[in-house]
Amino acid sequence: MMAWQQAVITIVIIAICTLITRALPFWLFSGERAAPRFLPYLGSALPYAVIGMLIIYCLRDFSFAQPSRALSQGIGVAVTAALYLWRKHSLIAIVGGTAAYMLALRIFT
Repeated sequence: MMAWQQAVITIVIIAICTLITRALPFWLFSGERAAPRFLPYLGSALPYAVIGMLIIYCLRDFSFAQPSRALSQGIGVAVTAALYLWRKHSLIAIVGGTAAYMLALRIFT
């Protein structure tokens, strides 16, 4: 099998799986059947849980043993938090915090 054929097959499989996972809740809970009570709770709780996990993942290597890296990470977190508190826009906060982190890495290492 050629490489382009494998790529096409992979893309088709990914597209089908994405379609199924996106459409499945609508198929299951449409019409007379009501959604379980825990789903609204998950809808309100999961975004905060995901953000918390992302913060833990991003700061998993934080160590004061490497002061320049710790400072860069601290600057990135502070800029991200400040931008979000100021603008209330996640994308601006993420892009600004990432840029500040990358710039701090260049400056301090």
